[in-house]
Amino acid sequence: MEHRAPHHAKRFTEGSILRSLVMLALPIVFANILQTAYQLTDTFWVGRLGGEAVAAVSVSFPLIFLMISLGGGLGVAGSVLVAQYTGAGKPDTVNHVAAQTLLMVLVASLLLSLLGYHLSPLVLQLMGVEPAIMHDATRYLQVSFLGMVFTFGFFMYQSIMRGIGEVRVPVYIVLSTVFLNLLLDPLFIFGWGPIPAAGVAGAAYATVGTQAMAVIIGMATLLGGRYGIRLQLRNFTPDWALMRRVVRLGLPASIEQSTRALGLTVMTFLVTSFGTLTIASYGIGTRILSFIIIPAIGISMATATLVAQNMGAGNAKRAGAIAWMSAGISFVVLELVGVLCFLFAEPLVRFFVPNAPGVIAGGAQFLHVMALTFGFIGLQQALSGAFRGSGNTLNTMILALVSLWVFQFPLAYLLSKHTHLGAVGLWWAFPSANVIVACITALWFLQGGWRRTRIIETPQEKLTGEVTEEVIVQEGINS
Repeated sequence: MEHRAPHHAKRFTEGSILRSLVMLALPIVFANILQTAYQLTDTFWVGRLGGEAVAAVSVSFPLIFLMISLGGGLGVAGSVLVAQYTGAGKPDTVNHVAAQTLLMVLVASLLLSLLGYHLSPLVLQLMGVEPAIMHDATRYLQVSFLGMVFTFGFFMYQSIMRGIGEVRVPVYIVLSTVFLNLLLDPLFIFGWGPIPAAGVAGAAYATVGTQAMAVIIGMATLLGGRYGIRLQLRNFTPDWALMRRVVRLGLPASIEQSTRALGLTVMTFLVTSFGTLTIASYGIGTRILSFIIIPAIGISMATATLVAQNMGAGNAKRAGAIAWMSAGISFVVLELVGVLCFLFAEPLVRFFVPNAPGVIAGGAQFLHVMALTFGFIGLQQALSGAFRGSGNTLNTMILALVSLWVFQFPLAYLLSKHTHLGAVGLWWAFPSANVIVACITALWFLQGGWRRTRIIETPQEKLTGEVTEEVIVQEGINS
């Protein structure tokens, strides 16, 4: 028998959809912005060591991102299940799901940590990393992999809290750890007093230390039960049936996220064939793009939570209304941002590279080609969030694979290598893929198959089952 849902577990199954979206999306967007501060802080302090040190960190990032993406699917699955059971008003099951996904994340992160640590030198060699940065890149990677249990743990904590509708507390934790990282970076990189200088690896030590602190605080809030989840030791007894369900939901999400991570690497290989100027223009353009899509990702995550809670409550109609309102808001917001980027492309690029006219021209050209389709990115992200929230993670996996391998990369190759466009063809592949995949996503969502997905028993279904059982019993007594 389920107990009453705790006060702090927020259910968004009624009331204003717009208000719910704003309440969830704004803290998530702010948290994502703060997460990027980790990278900016590391780059700033490592940059004081010189260009080779920056290169050592830069070449390591795609590998770390790929590993995190592989394990990130468990976070997506956990968040969806927690949200759906929250919407269904089953707090005891929410506690059980949260504990089981945390257990799975612990095991997965330990395995990936060991694998990444031992394979780091080999993978860097296969990538053709220059000997000048090999030592620093290897040390940075290995320290990062050893601390991956903390990185995964905090991501999972954020996913669980997002599932129950509590998104402010993780922001406070991230904010404190960003400030701590700002202090620890120079301490470990350059050394002070009894603390020896660790160089590039010092940035990884600082990040691992702050992530460890974040996990400790996060787990304390979960174990304390203050925010709607109360974990007990009995919840951590392996439930193999539930774990299989988490894997079925999480595996497609892992493939989706790792496909996006792999896409960065694949496109980089193609871009490098056009020389240093094109590489620099691409790097600046994609860096600006990574900031631009933060609102879209925040709205997508909020949409997934709202849709999941309403699907759990058996209200697919409201879930659909949430999805389309989210898509409309995301389209308009990002399209307005795109117009601004189009109008002020050169000043934006010049902010990053003030003394490189060629890079400024190339980066501005990338933004001019790309910017006016930002709205389609927002639309696609919002509806993908709705697919995830309804439990259709396979759909989002297929969309990610189609986006990269059917449209973006083939178009980039054909337009840049087999037309007169040359390097500019690389830029045109992005907006083309964005518009096409957004239209495919919208049509697929309109088809409505997501409404029939059931990953938990809804309250209405449970009630119907109880009534049916009662009728059968009465008929048995009367016969």
